[in-house]
Amino acid sequence: MDTAAAAREIDRHWRETIEPSLEAYIRVPNKSPMFDAAWEAHGHMDRAAQILLEWCRARPIRGLKVELVRLPGRTPVIFAEVPGTAPGEVLLYGHFDKQPEFTGWAPGLDPWTPVVRDGRLYGRGGADDGYALFASLLAIETLQAQGIAHARCAILIEGSEESGSIDLPAYVEHLGARLGNPDLVICLDAECGNYEQFWLTTSLRGNLVGTLSVEVLTEGVHSGMGTGIAAAPFRIARGLLDRLENVHTGDLALEELHVRTPAHRIAEARAAAAALGASVAGKMPWAAGVRPVSDDPTELLLNSTWKPTLTITGADGLPALANAGNVLLPRVALKLSLRLPPTLDADLAAARVKAALERDPPYGARVRFEVGSSLAGWDAPALAPWLERAIGDASQAYFGRPALAMGTGGSIPFIGMLAARYPATQFLVTGVLGPQSNAHGPNEFLHLDCVRRVNGCVALVLERHATRG
Repeated sequence: MDTAAAAREIDRHWRETIEPSLEAYIRVPNKSPMFDAAWEAHGHMDRAAQILLEWCRARPIRGLKVELVRLPGRTPVIFAEVPGTAPGEVLLYGHFDKQPEFTGWAPGLDPWTPVVRDGRLYGRGGADDGYALFASLLAIETLQAQGIAHARCAILIEGSEESGSIDLPAYVEHLGARLGNPDLVICLDAECGNYEQFWLTTSLRGNLVGTLSVEVLTEGVHSGMGTGIAAAPFRIARGLLDRLENVHTGDLALEELHVRTPAHRIAEARAAAAALGASVAGKMPWAAGVRPVSDDPTELLLNSTWKPTLTITGADGLPALANAGNVLLPRVALKLSLRLPPTLDADLAAARVKAALERDPPYGARVRFEVGSSLAGWDAPALAPWLERAIGDASQAYFGRPALAMGTGGSIPFIGMLAARYPATQFLVTGVLGPQSNAHGPNEFLHLDCVRRVNGCVALVLERHATRG
């Protein structure tokens, strides 16, 4: 591959065709079904899909077939196929559903209005994960433009990833043989430690989500009359959470939620920490005077990729401050999100957490933990020598710096699903969610220079895959 010529063409395509289409896509509030139960009636998912399909159908890629696949009652998927001119099969993955708006967007920014500032395209879904389809097909188009052979490529862009990929298993079954038997899976939905080099994701944490509810009374009562006679449900909930988490350290108390971190993953974290330094903690939008849980960047990376953690992401039963009278509340419910180590059995974790929370409820309170989802994590298989070389060469060619690897604290259910289905497959999991890109939160942005370089890296990997050289 003439990487300099490829970089020029990739830049041109991004400026002339991809960025306008991506901006149109950002304008569509196609929230994942977990956040928009009436997604089908609203039609936003179809609108977003049509914007992506229109761009795809204009590509001069030989043999390209692309369609919107729809199963009744399920979010659609975009599926594309490009026949190969070399041995092997590749499956490229992304998603086009989005997280909800969230609050706190900076002046002049909002989730559904694309804005370019300082080389960053702001708006919901650009980096997570609207760019994936564009980058996948442009990588193939780049090879064909230079007359370079590539394997058969299938591209799967799903519509429920932000809801735990609830619809994806049905589509994997429905598409069946059309997915092929990939010997390489490329996923463009992960993080990058910085925007200056190519990053490989080597592990993903699992995710256990559920609702802890505590009920004490059938209705609220005057706090002056009720406190001291009935226990406050929030106090009971606090005590129950202490069964899971050490409030002073954040360590989870249940031994069943921990695994031994492999030595080679610790070594990866040290190498990444050496490159990233203070930016490991510095990427967080700290309030004034707040510090991280550790000053050691290696420890922070391992905490966020191999350590189990607990976050409370929502609550019911607590009135807004403006409406909070002197009332002993009858019940509270808390949404719990536990991040699980990559190799932990997620179903076993769900059973252990449920048992710990519901055991011997204080004062006979009605305590329930309802599991919403339990998703396993993933630990990547060892890289084949050709893929390790290709990743390193791609980073040098398009970034001028060596590639680095690290775990990711989030979850991509599709990867675990594919790893179980194709145990001998090689994986390239990468992405553009770097410092301050803030997927799921306010001010999400796509770093335009980085994504173009990543696009070139993907093309080079596809070239090397065709020869395993």
